[in-house]
Amino acid sequence: MKLALKRKYKGVNYTIGDLYIDGVLFCNVIEDKVRNLSATCPNTAKGLSCTCKEKTYAQTAIPAGTYKVTMEYSPRFKRVLPYLHGVPHFIGILIHSGIDEKDSAGCLIVGYNTVKGKVLQSRVTSDKLNKVLNAQKDITIEIV
Repeated sequence: MKLALKRKYKGVNYTIGDLYIDGVLFCNVIEDKVRNLSATCPNTAKGLSCTCKEKTYAQTAIPAGTYKVTMEYSPRFKRVLPYLHGVPHFIGILIHSGIDEKDSAGCLIVGYNTVKGKVLQSRVTSDKLNKVLNAQKDITIEIV
């Protein structure tokens, strides 16, 4: 299964995009501001926090690229959520529910962007996405 996140609005503090599943629009995504980050980070390969100067913790969107996705238990959210693997500069990136970029900390927040700077119906959208992804084994997400 192929997920695709097409970023369409890059604001001062947040980024809005469209999430597609196998080419079909599924929902909108809100995430942190896109910043220019170098392609690799020596710390994240070891599972350590990023120390790169380009990244602002909990205020930076993940770099564009293609990532493997698996369904993993999140101790923070106490449920199984989509987890993105091998994201430079980041560890623990999930796709989950929330309202705005303040809920993100680098993660992708799903919902419907009908109010400026927010997504609505996020928990319902997250649950629906999880149900679709739980039935899959080979999942990737391409972020552009």
